[in-house]
Amino acid sequence: MFWWRLPQAACVLSVCVCLLLAYEDDIEVNYADTYYNEITERETPEPTPSSAPCNSPDLTKWDKIFSMLENSQMRENMLLQYADDIVKVEMGSLRGEMLRFVAQYGGSCGVAVETAGRRMALQLEGRLRETLERLRLGDQASASASASSGNSVGNSNNMEVMLHQLLSAARTQASRLTKLETNCFSSPGAAMGMNTKTGFQLPEGGRAGRREQEVTSRDVALDRVLAALQQTRAELEEVLRSSRQRYLPAGCEMALLFPMRSRRIYTSVIPDVPLSISSFTVCMWVKPTSVSNKTVLLSYGNRRNPYEIQLLLSQTSAFFTIGGEAHLVEARGVVKLGEWIHLCGAWSSDQGLATLWSGGKKVASTPGVAEGHILPDGGSLQLGQERNGCCPLSPSSGSGVAGFDGGFDPKLAFAGKMTGVNMWDRALSEEEISQLALQKGQGCEQRGNVVAWGVTEMVPHAGAQFIY
Repeated sequence: MFWWRLPQAACVLSVCVCLLLAYEDDIEVNYADTYYNEITERETPEPTPSSAPCNSPDLTKWDKIFSMLENSQMRENMLLQYADDIVKVEMGSLRGEMLRFVAQYGGSCGVAVETAGRRMALQLEGRLRETLERLRLGDQASASASASSGNSVGNSNNMEVMLHQLLSAARTQASRLTKLETNCFSSPGAAMGMNTKTGFQLPEGGRAGRREQEVTSRDVALDRVLAALQQTRAELEEVLRSSRQRYLPAGCEMALLFPMRSRRIYTSVIPDVPLSISSFTVCMWVKPTSVSNKTVLLSYGNRRNPYEIQLLLSQTSAFFTIGGEAHLVEARGVVKLGEWIHLCGAWSSDQGLATLWSGGKKVASTPGVAEGHILPDGGSLQLGQERNGCCPLSPSSGSGVAGFDGGFDPKLAFAGKMTGVNMWDRALSEEEISQLALQKGQGCEQRGNVVAWGVTEMVPHAGAQFIY
């Protein structure tokens, strides 16, 4: 190897020397004295006053959004680079182990090679197929969101190509193990206890000792390979778990972020049609980061009755009210912090039936809720705060605070993410709600006729903002 690379090194060195000599001829150095920059005492310029330092302009919301996108893209690139390095190192180690295994035990056979090799290949191939399927579904669900963030699609494609290479390597190793098994069982020395190097039959005691030693060494090598595969699988699961946090459910392209529980953070919704209706269904995806005893997701009402519609959270429970808290539908054990939850509330005044859905399944139903009632028009619909929680009385003047200065009750505020907020003027069927609740479906494409996510005007206030 050394003598083969020596002419190449000599050739490269000669080219570098020629380039150096060529550049020396083109450089001209002028050592003449230059006095055109000399400043005499008579010609000393008067000092000019320095201008006032520039004041940096305040960042607009678009500048902040672009900065957030750049930061998320940087973190994504670091994560993908980390995953790439992990796979390269582990595949190199796995290849080395398998090559040593084949070189050392290529002439021997045993049941351990057959069972362990098949199990290892099947587990690795099945896991990689599942990973590729999840990655493909995640890319389809976030295609539009990836287009807005620049290189996200390219990074996802790179990860998919990398996983395809890993799957190909697993298939290659499985093929090699199959060949090893075939050669092992077809070798005449395997059944007769012959020494494959000398061709002579070993004594019974020598055969038994050597067979035991080979089985022990083979088990140690297989344990090492299996441990390396398990570690690689755990690291790939961690990378995929982190990458799934970027994706929004049901093919949604954006979400509303409520960064904290605050008396000023909420989002007002302007419905497309008047809310003078006798039945409706409201659905949304929520991912809470903290929940109080009463956390408001959606609220609609007017001055006469601020509690016409409310969708609430409380610890691990969800609540749905029509016309006031006296008509309450409760579902327990449906809320998990840090996870996406699909909630729907449906009501019809004909039968007074109020139903609460979680994850596409009916979890609570109460008849006789506001039977014959019609929702009044002219109220306000908002997300993340209660309609009646705004603008308390000023303790100094005893009158209501004008505008938004008073704020809301922070104990009622929602903190987390929200997407897929839709409202219909009818009670949806069980099949329709089940389709909306599919985590990897296209539920965000089915928009309501009263409030349509991505179409109806929604105005975030204070720290609430849309994220992509």
